[in-house]
Amino acid sequence: MPKLRSLGGEDVLKIFSQFGFKIASQKGSHVKLRRILPEGAKQSLTIPLHKELDRGTLRAIYRQALRYILEDEIKPYFYSG
Repeated sequence: MPKLRSLGGEDVLKIFSQFGFKIASQKGSHVKLRRILPEGAKQSLTIPLHKELDRGTLRAIYRQALRYILEDEIKPYFYSG
């Protein structure tokens, strides 16, 4: 069974920037990422900029991202093995 990687907020930002997400705003330690599709649809994710994210937080971010990104494309960034 694949194991969830240990990632920080900056790592997650880099991952999503590869999928076209850009920083839309920041409030405290939380950054809102957004990408706008060619047809005008907006997709948003919120990422805490902590040094290391809790496993539950990472799983929640991963599940939210699955609404916008295919699992085969994003899984290697979050899971090892």
